[in-house]
Amino acid sequence: FQNEINEVPFFDVQLPYELALKIFRYLGKAELGRCAQVSRTWKILAEDEVLWYRLCQEEGYLLDMSISDHSCWKLALKNCRARDHMLKTNWKNRVGAVSQLRYEPGGVLCDVHSCDGVVMAGYTSGEVRLWDTRTWDYTAPVLAAVPGPGGAGAPPHVSFVRINSSLAVAAYEDGTVSVWSLLLGREPIHHFQHNQRIQALALAPGGTAVAAASGFEVKMESPDDKGFWQTPGTFEIQKLVNFLNLVPDVTGSPVAVAAAEDIVYLLKAEDPGKVLHSVYGQPVTCLDVSAREAAFGIKTFGWLLNEPNQILLYNLETNQCVAKVGNSIGDFSCVNVHNSPPNMLVAGNKDRRVRVFDVRCAEAVCSLYAHQLGVSAVQMDEWKVVSGGQEGLVCVWDQRMGTKLWEMHARHPVRHVWFNSHSLITANVPEEKNPRGSSITDDDPSVHRKYRGIIYSYEFSVDQLAVESVLPICRSSYDELTGYNYNIGLAVPYDSI
Repeated sequence: FQNEINEVPFFDVQLPYELALKIFRYLGKAELGRCAQVSRTWKILAEDEVLWYRLCQEEGYLLDMSISDHSCWKLALKNCRARDHMLKTNWKNRVGAVSQLRYEPGGVLCDVHSCDGVVMAGYTSGEVRLWDTRTWDYTAPVLAAVPGPGGAGAPPHVSFVRINSSLAVAAYEDGTVSVWSLLLGREPIHHFQHNQRIQALALAPGGTAVAAASGFEVKMESPDDKGFWQTPGTFEIQKLVNFLNLVPDVTGSPVAVAAAEDIVYLLKAEDPGKVLHSVYGQPVTCLDVSAREAAFGIKTFGWLLNEPNQILLYNLETNQCVAKVGNSIGDFSCVNVHNSPPNMLVAGNKDRRVRVFDVRCAEAVCSLYAHQLGVSAVQMDEWKVVSGGQEGLVCVWDQRMGTKLWEMHARHPVRHVWFNSHSLITANVPEEKNPRGSSITDDDPSVHRKYRGIIYSYEFSVDQLAVESVLPICRSSYDELTGYNYNIGLAVPYDSI
């Protein structure tokens, strides 16, 4: 049959099939399409699965698949590109499903974090809850907390929550840190205690290391090869820690970057704390860390009033400053480098602008007048920027055009923004954890739901729309015996099925 041809005609010569295939490897999609119209022999060659599998891999699609997983890689690449175009159009036109991840008994929202569509939230009632937005029929379990001494008294507020692909971590007001495994269940697998209130909490994005800062102490915790938790390092810092991040993709002992007022430390388990940056009178206002670099904003005042506020980018291997970007009178309030494209970073400022920087030329690619108050959360990819502001506004921008695509508003400041190709998670966390009129009880009718904060989940894939149109009461698992709405406990006569 034609698939078993050995000689391929190349003008006035006959080449072996393998050699002709190597020549066709240098062609793109359009060139292969033109070559397929030359002759039947060239059509068979231009539609070879090896060529289209390579093109699919080069464009970043189906990277975890082998060549035998699809019978037609040309069609697979076509479907992937069509899905990308559909998602981009839905993002621009705000076409998709929006759901609210609201937990009524949990009190006031304290902190939110997410990873790959799994959302973790902590409340003033001391409860921690998870949502898996990747499945439409998810049930949000409440993670069990470590009982306090004697089990008496109301549980403390949740200060910070962090989550990655395998672990969930929560820090409480009394200095307790609890660690859960997402694979083992709702009971904590590890916890440790600080004597003072925790000021910063960090979890390695792709690992199992946890770091917490309390007072002048930074403590790292990580499991060994057998799963037993240990403390690789404890560091004494001269000043109070404001920001703390663990460096991702580190083999061996964990590495952390801590910002304490005007000093930035590089903390390694085997070495004492090394000062990465220190300029007296220039406090750090924001911090973010990628696998090789650390980016942080500095504030100038006093005798340095004539100098603008900047963002410094340090190489964590050489401990040298590789770029200084930004020229703003306002303080940089947030920066994102680990989710940004290569050689790019995005930062939000208290002057209400979002700036995208190219670190190769140390210049701003675009400056977006984003919010009425300061910018509190940002993230970007190759073509769009999502920003959240203190006034509760979430804006989606076309980064190349510098234009706003759409916006959404809620009551409280936006403290968390995360997105991937098809979904977006935003969290509006209240500043006031004890609204006026609330009493000591956790379940107080005077705390209206508008004061509690809210988490939004946006899904821009069309496949999700049909499922999201089903009412929540029709998706009930019939496991709970009571319903809950506006602080009123309702007995629901579910049938036993």
